[in-house]
Amino acid sequence: MKANFLNLDRFFKKLLMILSDQIVLLFSLLLAFFLRFGDLNQSLYYINLNWWLFLIIPLITTVFFIRFGLYRAILKYVGTRLVFTSFKATTFSYLIIILILFFYDPSQFPRSILLTFWFISNVLLIISRFIFKGVLYSWDSFQINRKNILVYGAGKAGVQISESLKKTNDYKVVGFIDDDTEKVSTLVNSIEVYDFKSLNSIIQDQNVKSLILAIPSAKQNERQAILKKLSRFPLEVKSLPNLDDIENDLITLEQIKFVEVDDILGREVVLPKEELLKKNIEGRNILITGAGGSIGSELSRQIKTLNPSLIILLDNSEFNLYNIHHELTISNGVDVIPILSTVTNYHQVYNLIKKYKIHTIYHAAAYKHVPMVELNVVSGVYNNVIGTYNVTKAAKELKVANMVLISTDKAVRPTNVMGASKRLSEFILQAFAENNIYTCFSMVRFGNVIDSAGSVVPLFRKQIKHGGPVTVTHRNITRYFMSIPEAVQLVLQSGSMAKGGDVFVLDMGEPIKILDLAYRMIHLSGLQPIDNEHPDGDIEVNFTGLRPGEKLYEELLIGDNVIQSKHPRIMQAREEKLSLEKVEEFIEKIKKSRDLQDESSIKSVLLDYVKGYSTEFEYK
Repeated sequence: MKANFLNLDRFFKKLLMILSDQIVLLFSLLLAFFLRFGDLNQSLYYINLNWWLFLIIPLITTVFFIRFGLYRAILKYVGTRLVFTSFKATTFSYLIIILILFFYDPSQFPRSILLTFWFISNVLLIISRFIFKGVLYSWDSFQINRKNILVYGAGKAGVQISESLKKTNDYKVVGFIDDDTEKVSTLVNSIEVYDFKSLNSIIQDQNVKSLILAIPSAKQNERQAILKKLSRFPLEVKSLPNLDDIENDLITLEQIKFVEVDDILGREVVLPKEELLKKNIEGRNILITGAGGSIGSELSRQIKTLNPSLIILLDNSEFNLYNIHHELTISNGVDVIPILSTVTNYHQVYNLIKKYKIHTIYHAAAYKHVPMVELNVVSGVYNNVIGTYNVTKAAKELKVANMVLISTDKAVRPTNVMGASKRLSEFILQAFAENNIYTCFSMVRFGNVIDSAGSVVPLFRKQIKHGGPVTVTHRNITRYFMSIPEAVQLVLQSGSMAKGGDVFVLDMGEPIKILDLAYRMIHLSGLQPIDNEHPDGDIEVNFTGLRPGEKLYEELLIGDNVIQSKHPRIMQAREEKLSLEKVEEFIEKIKKSRDLQDESSIKSVLLDYVKGYSTEFEYK
């Protein structure tokens, strides 16, 4: 019967509700007569005498119900507004009947009956609506397929979310978690409040797989502290946006988003200095190489918001270039021109910079995936080193104002070809910066960015989605992590502080154990990793051994000669350089080796010119 009613056409549902209200109104009027006279015979006498009331009152009241939109409201979502709507309709009916009785013999009809009817009908109409709602939507005992869920935060936002979840057929809120000891063990919105210590037992006893973090007023560091605690449990965690992002102080289910790994690994972001962001961009023509990649595409997005005159997007991937160009041109504003090319073609790069009168270059084009470059030494080194040389040389010859190289922590004492090639790229900019009064060359070195192409995060996400196993190369391997937007903000600001030949190093915070990251991502998916404590878990973690060229620990600095910049998250490294003659020397060697496809010669160049580079690495 319940299913049949829910599947009825909306028109028939309205008819059934109108019929139900007619019965309630007639019953309320009958009860008002009996309560007034007490005697059955006397009550029937006056009912018979005033039979017209049983026609006109339901009719007038129903007209007002329709007029005030009572039947437009979906029964599933009725709430306190129903009380006010019902009150208005019955009150207007009451007043109209009183007006009619001014022209009627008052001795025939005690007026107090109408007042009694008004009170009874209001109460019964409201009760009937909530009974329908409860029977059809809120009896959890009939919802055998509903998933048990917890809400972290028993405040206003948590109550609104719990109320919204009650109206769905998907979730059942089995408890609030709150850090306020005064709320613990109380009932909020008819739901019990627990402290954080009880979380593990609730998860097991109630078979809870999901949790919503409903504390929009919490500061970023407070949210991250809570999320880090929650990441130890096998819970699919969702979160509400910050208070500033919530409109009209109203929380809805649509505002809930999945908690991503950067919400947990992140740190409190230092607000960017607006003058540094705009300095080399506002009103200028900008070239972004590798614009379709993870860093290049975010550079493109942020640069567009800083009012440049023109943005040139260069990439050798047609698909990636199309995606970022399409994204940036959805809205009007800055002219954005896509160039399908490779930085290894010097003349094409030169003509491009000359044609569009480029003022600032952000060079992000590179092959960055360590194992892939290790397997393709000639192509990797040629693209990374010769590509950088071409862009740098063209920038100098055409007197481009600024050029920033996106480098990597893997360039520090590299144990892999990719890192060594990026160290040679740094040497190129440093050499061209010497005695150069027209172009300010600088480079920014940082670690892994979350969700970048080739990053471990999307790999883990894919492995978890397919049921595992999650593969970690070594139990003790660590990496620095930073969100892509924050890294790009710091890159833009670094370039604005450059004097020429600067090596900027971003403060990446504390390194993260990759194994911990894997466990957190498994937990965030509402699953349990298989280990000694949980042999019956959901996802297996396998250790595959370090790959060729892979370090256990990454470094950001070669030496201790470092100074703090004007920005608290940006440092400047003082490191050894190579002369322009030495740079030209290894460039010629790489070109010849590439023509011959001689991998051993390429590796010899890396060993000869990159101090600290070694092809030997430990498997532990």
